[in-house]
Amino acid sequence: MLDGIDLDVPTGSIFALLGPNGAGKTTAVNVLTTLLSMDSGTARVGGHDVVTETRKVRSAIGVTGQFAAVDELLTGRENLRLMADLHHLKDRSVVEDLLRRFDLLEAAEMRAVAYSGGMRRKLDLAMTLVGRPRIIFLDEPTTGLDPRSRRTMWTIVRELVADGMTIFLTTQYLEEADQLADRIAVLDQGKLVAEGTPEQLKRRIPGGHVQLRFGGATQLSAAARVLPGSTPDEDGLVLRVPSDGGNKSLRSLLDRLDEYAIDVEEFTVHLPDLDDVFLALTGHASAPEVAAP
Repeated sequence: MLDGIDLDVPTGSIFALLGPNGAGKTTAVNVLTTLLSMDSGTARVGGHDVVTETRKVRSAIGVTGQFAAVDELLTGRENLRLMADLHHLKDRSVVEDLLRRFDLLEAAEMRAVAYSGGMRRKLDLAMTLVGRPRIIFLDEPTTGLDPRSRRTMWTIVRELVADGMTIFLTTQYLEEADQLADRIAVLDQGKLVAEGTPEQLKRRIPGGHVQLRFGGATQLSAAARVLPGSTPDEDGLVLRVPSDGGNKSLRSLLDRLDEYAIDVEEFTVHLPDLDDVFLALTGHASAPEVAAP
C-alpha cells in the first residue's frame, strides 16, 4: 500500500527506489506500468496519464521484473524473435543487434533452460528492448545474481542511459543504487521518507569525519589542540575530526592547520554510506547480498 508518494524522474536519468521488503516498491512499479489501479491521485509516465492513456504508457515503456520472463523451451534467438512478432516488427535486424549487444550470439541457438542466471537476465532485458521503449522499469533486476553478473548488468544499464533511455530501478542492494542512480527515493511502509542524490542522502546522517595522519607525535598533539572535538590515536599518529566532508568545511580545516604551520602527511574523508542512511531512515538493515548458486 502506498501513502501519498510524490516522485519526479528526469528524462535520461537513473532513478532508484529503495526500501525494505513490503515497503511498496513493486506496488509503485505496478501502478506506473498500468498493472495496478490507483485508489486516488495521479501519475504520468512519458507524459501520459497511467489511467486515461494506458495504451500510450505501455507503448513507451519496457518492464523487467524480479524473475527473468523468458520461455525456457525456446532458444535465445527464438525468444527475441517472438518479442519481435508481438511488436509486429518486420525488420528482424533488431534481434541480431540485441544478441550482439548483450554478448549472446554464441548462445543464440541454445535453449534458455541451459542459460546461467546472468545470461537469462541479459536475455530478459534484451527482450524488453525489442520494442525500443523510452522508459525501462527494472524491478530488482539483479536479485540472486553473482557479483560478476551484477556488475555486467550495471554496465548495460549505464549504456542504455547513455543512449537516452530513462531507467526506474527498484533494488535492495544499496551498492547498486549508489553506483547507478542519479537520484534515490527511500520508501518505508508505503511512505516516502527521503529523496535526493546519493551524496545528499549520505550527508543527512551524522557520523562523517576527516582522518588526518601525521609524521610525528608533536604534530599530532598540536593538531589536537587547535581542532576542537577531535579524537587522537597516538599509536597510529592519526587524528579523527568530525566533518560533513563538504568543500567549505575541508578548506576551513586545512586553513586552520596552515595557520599553525602543522603539516599533514595524509587525510581521508569518511562519510556515512547508504547502509547507514537506510538503517537510520527505515529502522531496518539492508538485505544481505547472496550470490546465485
